[in-house]
Amino acid sequence: MWYAITAIVALIVGGAGGFFAGVFYLRKQLEKMQSDPEMLTKMAKQMGYNLNGQQMKKAQQMMRNQKFKR
Repeated sequence: MWYAITAIVALIVGGAGGFFAGVFYLRKQLEKMQSDPEMLTKMAKQMGYNLNGQQMKKAQQMMRNQKFKR
């Protein structure tokens, strides 16, 4: 009986911990992308977009204006 309760609690704690670790990692990557145009270009190409200079500047400006709450 206790092993089932322990397993359920461990699953919940592990899931919550993994979620918050993932959010932290994603936020750090987005913050890093703000100052690295090559990374932004790479992400756009992975999504199937080719950005020209003007589009790149606009994307960087939008990223800088984005607030990443902590």
